[in-house]
Amino acid sequence: MTDPDTTLLKESSVNISQLANQFRSESEKNQLQMISHLASAGDAGLDVLIDYLSSIQDAPVNLVKGKVYQTLYQVKSSKTQDFLQTHFPTGVVPLESDRSIDYRLLQQLLAEGDFQTADSLTRQKLCELAGVAAVSRKWLYFTEVDQFPSTDLHTINSLWWVHSEGKFGFSVQRKIWLSVGEDFPKLWPKINWKNGNNWTQYPNEFIWDLSAPVGHLPLLNQLRGVRVAASLYTHPVWQEKGW
Repeated sequence: MTDPDTTLLKESSVNISQLANQFRSESEKNQLQMISHLASAGDAGLDVLIDYLSSIQDAPVNLVKGKVYQTLYQVKSSKTQDFLQTHFPTGVVPLESDRSIDYRLLQQLLAEGDFQTADSLTRQKLCELAGVAAVSRKWLYFTEVDQFPSTDLHTINSLWWVHSEGKFGFSVQRKIWLSVGEDFPKLWPKINWKNGNNWTQYPNEFIWDLSAPVGHLPLLNQLRGVRVAASLYTHPVWQEKGW
């Protein structure tokens, strides 16, 4: 298996076509590791990423597609911005909603890697899904979660999953919850929402980057009990959308 760390150091002596072919031939794991190295390799590396993203424009979104987009988004050169604005004006995740909710800002925050602001906005969007009463009170009843459209939950979850290399999202939390027998007291320490008898304190004790444990984000208000989380993790969306 090719070692991306060592191979990409030789990019100055390899043409763009060879770099592109090497990138395409790697496993998803190695591709994810290679992306940051390509981005730091100058115009040649950025050209590889742009060419790759252009070639899979119509393909289903996956972690590699998401990280390539996110990396180019964060470069903020005129070249990358022009390309993304032309081909991916609202990102790589389809921003579908059955309630006419606008997810563009959430997409932008997650592409920037601003997980703390995105987390707050996610709770706001969930309240918008629930209706004006929930927006006013700023928290959810579990019965409101039951009525969420699968389309919107899929969009929100996809944005988190795609822009975190698969580490964050409600579907990620749900898989951990299922793995511990749907036992919430076992889930909380797994995702670092509780340490011993102490709840993790918001916001300073939470980790707002990819060094966080798998499933750490986005947050739910577990202090109100588990019924909202249970409704979310048992929502039909996870079976319907293949999570």
